[in-house]
Amino acid sequence: MAKKLPIIAIVGRANVGKSSLFNAILNRREAIVAHEAGTTRDSIMAKAEYQEQQFWLVDTAGVKTPEDDFEFTIQEQIEQAADSADVIWVMVEANIPITEEDRKVAKMALRSKKPVFLVINKLDRANGADLSGFDRLGIKPIIRTSIKQGQGVQQLLDTLITIIPKATLAEDDNRLHIALLGRPNVGKSQLFNTLSKKQQAIVADRAGTTRDINRSIVKYQGREIEIMDTAGIRRPGKIGVGIEHFSVIRTLAAIEQSDICFLLMDVNEIGVQLDQKIAGMIKDAGKGLVLVVSKWDAAEEKDAFTRDALAPVIGQHFDFVPWAPLVFTSAITGQNVTKLFDLAQEIDQTRATRVTTRELNKWLKTVTDMHPPAGLKNRAPKLNYMVQEDDNPTPAFKIFGSHTKFLHWSYKRYLDRNMREKFGFAGTPIQLWFIEKHITHKHGSSPTKDTPRP
Repeated sequence: MAKKLPIIAIVGRANVGKSSLFNAILNRREAIVAHEAGTTRDSIMAKAEYQEQQFWLVDTAGVKTPEDDFEFTIQEQIEQAADSADVIWVMVEANIPITEEDRKVAKMALRSKKPVFLVINKLDRANGADLSGFDRLGIKPIIRTSIKQGQGVQQLLDTLITIIPKATLAEDDNRLHIALLGRPNVGKSQLFNTLSKKQQAIVADRAGTTRDINRSIVKYQGREIEIMDTAGIRRPGKIGVGIEHFSVIRTLAAIEQSDICFLLMDVNEIGVQLDQKIAGMIKDAGKGLVLVVSKWDAAEEKDAFTRDALAPVIGQHFDFVPWAPLVFTSAITGQNVTKLFDLAQEIDQTRATRVTTRELNKWLKTVTDMHPPAGLKNRAPKLNYMVQEDDNPTPAFKIFGSHTKFLHWSYKRYLDRNMREKFGFAGTPIQLWFIEKHITHKHGSSPTKDTPRP
C-alpha cells in the first residue's frame, strides 16, 4: 500500500533565486546560494510541510543553452523534473525582461500538462516597473516574490496547497510495489529481468543504460507484485555524455510510488557515500528497505567467512538504518533472488502491524521508568501516553507529553530501538511524533529524525 507525496519542482534559468526560495520554504540553508550564476549543479530535494500538507521540494540547476555535454545533462535533469513533478514553479526575475531562456522553460513546463505557477522574483529590484509583460509566457497563477525581503512566499504556499492533493494511497491496495534503486551498473536491470523472468529491460555492462522507470508485474504466491527498475544515480562530477544523465528526481518518484525499496550495492564497491544518501532518501520517505549486495558471483572470495566478515562492515556504513535486512545476491546464478520476494512480503506484513493503545502505553511506561528522559532544569521532558496512527502505511506513533522539544536525539533512538525489540518492525522505518498535550497539530512539532549532534 504505497503512499505518494506530491513533488514540487522549481525550474528556471540560472540565478533567478531558485535555491533561495528552496531554503526559505525549508527554513534552512539546504542549497548553496551564491551571486555567481550556475552555482546549483545538481538537483536537491527535501521533504517540506505547510499547514499539515507534506510534499517533496526539488531545486534544479538553471536552464541555459547547453554549451557542452555536461551542460546538456543539466537540461535533461530539468526535463526529468517536469516529467516526475506534480507541480512546477517557473521562476523569472522581475528586474529583467523575458529572455529566450525564460520562454524555453515556460514552454517545457506547459508542455508537461502539469499545474504550473509563474514566480516573479526579486521585486525589490524592480523599482515599480510594469510586470504585465510576463503574462505573455502564458502561465497562471502568477505569484510575485522577493525572497530576500520575505515577500510572497506565504502566498505561494497558500496557493500551492489548494492545488496539490493530500498524500494519496495507491489504488490497488493489495498489489505490492518494489523499487530497485542504486548507482549505475550495480546490477539493477539484471535483477529486474531475473525477478520478472522476461527481458523487459536492456542489460548491458555500460553504466546508465536504463533511462526511465521500467515496470513489470508478476505474481508471487498468489499476489501481484510490481517491480520498478530505475536509472542509476551518479556522484556529482561523474556525469558523462548522452545516456549518462542525472536521474535523482525519477528515483525519488520511484521511491514515492513504492512500498519496499531494494538498494543494490556492487560487492566490489562497498562503502560508497552515495549509497548511504539513497538509503537516507528511502528512510525519509518512510518506505521499507532491503540492502542488497549484488554480483556476489563476481566476488573474488565468496565463502561464508567473507560474507560474515563483510556484513558488519556494511552495517557500520548503514548504522542509521540498522533495521534494514542485508542480502547477498547474484542475478546470474539466481542466489537468494527468490528470498527477496519473501523478504518484501514479510516487511509489507510488518508495516501493516497494528499495536493496541493499551500495549503501547504499557511499553511506554516501562521504558520511561527504566530510563527517564533528561532535560533542562524544571523543563525535563515527560512522556504521558501514545497512540498509533491508523491512516499511515509507515508505522507511525503519536507520543503526547510536556517539554517534548527538549528530548535529545539519543533518547529518540533509545525509544526506536526498544520499540523494535518489543514489537518487531524489521525492514521498515518507524515514525514517532512528539506532541505537546495542548497542541492539536496532526503530527506534533516534528517527526523523529536524528537531530544533528552539537
